[in-house]
Amino acid sequence: MPRLLHPGAWWLWAAGLAVAASRTNNPILLLLIIAVAGYVVAARRPIAPWSRSFAVFLRIGLIVIAIRVVFQIIVAAPIGTTVVFTLPSVMLPEFLAGVRLGGPVTAESLLAAVYDGLRLATILACVGAANSLASPARLLKAVPSALYEFGVSVVVAVTFAPQLVADLDRIRAARRLRGRPDGGVRGAAGAAVPVLAGALERSVALAAAMDSRGYGRQAERSPGVRRLTTAALLLGLVAAIIGVYGLLDAAAPAYLGLPMLVLGLACGFVGFALAGRRSTRTRYRPDPWTWPEWGVAACALITAGTFLVAAAVGMSGLTAPVDPPAWPAVPPVAVLAILVSVLPAVITPAVPRPRVPASVRQAVAA
Repeated sequence: MPRLLHPGAWWLWAAGLAVAASRTNNPILLLLIIAVAGYVVAARRPIAPWSRSFAVFLRIGLIVIAIRVVFQIIVAAPIGTTVVFTLPSVMLPEFLAGVRLGGPVTAESLLAAVYDGLRLATILACVGAANSLASPARLLKAVPSALYEFGVSVVVAVTFAPQLVADLDRIRAARRLRGRPDGGVRGAAGAAVPVLAGALERSVALAAAMDSRGYGRQAERSPGVRRLTTAALLLGLVAAIIGVYGLLDAAAPAYLGLPMLVLGLACGFVGFALAGRRSTRTRYRPDPWTWPEWGVAACALITAGTFLVAAAVGMSGLTAPVDPPAWPAVPPVAVLAILVSVLPAVITPAVPRPRVPASVRQAVAA
């Protein structure tokens, strides 16, 4: 049956592709990752305003590539001997590590900048794919019980923001019909009071509704449990940050990557489990996690794990040659690992589409 996949599964899938992109600067592999992400987004993107963010992230990626090339031209040291053009150079003082601005710009340095910028753009495309496939509201609804208050606050903020914009448009239209100014300082001052009054009224009504439903009630916990929860959460957060940095930085030691990430996730799981005991609540219509979600998570694990192992053993083809420039080799194992992430477009349920009334279908057919 058509249904929306669990948002956490899509973010795991996007994280697997992002980890794979962080382990290579081969433009062929990076473009293949973008193509895979785009194909899955086109196949499983729901009809929603936030589902069009993939194209926005692609444009941001192009801007990132341009900025990386500009910084390479202005600041970075030249690579290779093929000089394309020369800029006036300025040597900075010694306390700035003797950085040189300008100077000769080589084709090898420009190529290296494009490869690095393309890697960052690919990671951004993976994030954009996750934003296009996973509903932000459903993702916040799926947060653990320990983050219940944070999730409710963000959901309320996300819900109220469009209402404020709609109220502002409605009030400006009403002022325009009455012949009053709706733009400039006078228009903004005249619309501010009704908008704020409406927001305050909705806030009071929401607070009363939340209080009547028991929001903010917490179970009693001993001081030892509270200290253990805080320590586990802090240790898990620090270890997870170090682990993510170790996975994204190819030059980091191996023990700072996956082992620290596993340790951080384990400590975080313990901390969330202990912190969740203080919030006794039920969840209305929770998103299921069944075999399609497990299949998507397995695809992410295969893609990310293959690239991590390939980078650890020094597989040729992950790093594109820059000095001297040459056509990058394409390792078949890496290509197969990326193509595994296409499977979510097939193994996941179809996206539910809005029903068109029969009268509208008949009118269109006529």
